[in-house]
Amino acid sequence: MPTPIIIDCDPGHDDAIAILLALAHPEQLDLRGITTVGGNQILDKITDNALKVLSFVNADIPVAKGAEGPLFGKLVTGAEAHGESGMDGPLLPASKFRPVQQGAVEFMLDIIRSSEEKITLVPMAPLTNIALLITAYPEIKERIEQISLMGGGIAYGNVTSTAEFNIYVDPEAARIVFESGIPITMSGLDVTNRAAIYDEEIAQLKERGPVSNMVGELLDFYSIYGKKMGYSGSALHDPCAVAWLLHPELFQSRELYVTVETEGKLTRGMTVADQRTNPAAPANVKVLVDVDREAFLRLIFDALAKLDGELLPSTGGN
Repeated sequence: MPTPIIIDCDPGHDDAIAILLALAHPEQLDLRGITTVGGNQILDKITDNALKVLSFVNADIPVAKGAEGPLFGKLVTGAEAHGESGMDGPLLPASKFRPVQQGAVEFMLDIIRSSEEKITLVPMAPLTNIALLITAYPEIKERIEQISLMGGGIAYGNVTSTAEFNIYVDPEAARIVFESGIPITMSGLDVTNRAAIYDEEIAQLKERGPVSNMVGELLDFYSIYGKKMGYSGSALHDPCAVAWLLHPELFQSRELYVTVETEGKLTRGMTVADQRTNPAAPANVKVLVDVDREAFLRLIFDALAKLDGELLPSTGGN
């Protein structure tokens, strides 16, 4: 039986790839819905991006708009990396879908309450929606199987020397989630920077079908910022949170106690991991620290090839 999931996202180039990875594996992942939150760009733009990706592959998955910004303060976007639209690169057709009327919190609540199985949450954005859900309805935590999130890092940050973007945008929300007691697997920078794709591999994508080519165009743009920051490859951050659900054997992990710094002048948004031999608190997070990059990329390429085949009229679909 496939694992029922809700993806919470802010597309975002790597968010789009993560959504496609999930859609390509319906036998393992039952994508019940997608929620959006202000992050890589403002809410309206990233919601439209999510709908365009779904439209491109004819996937009628309900999408609910969530929080426009963090619990406190103003939204900091990732426009420098993701562009004016939040997903610059390919010129995708206008979406044929629209978001549902419900807000993200009520949407998630209804899915979780009505499901016979516990739901797995897959946030790959600031954790505002998830924090609002479990704060307003704390009893719902018992109906959440686990959280597989992209965010944080126990060694370094990217927005600052200590903070990763998703956590930095709303550290108060992140702290609520990390201290919720829900089982968490964290795909932070420690692993996602190892899950990189390089120019020659991006070029191979663009020699394949329509979905692969679209992703190649996404990565062409996304790689510009990485090179500006000194990286030779483009880290596929968000797909790690989905890939771990599909093939956990591809990853190495550590069980650690992790919380989030919300006040420090130099460390606000830092995911603080107690790595001592005798930690002060029991582990609450499975922290992914390494990945078999070649096997991970094969998983991505195979997923896109599957979606390519489903879009080719000559194949008659699957």
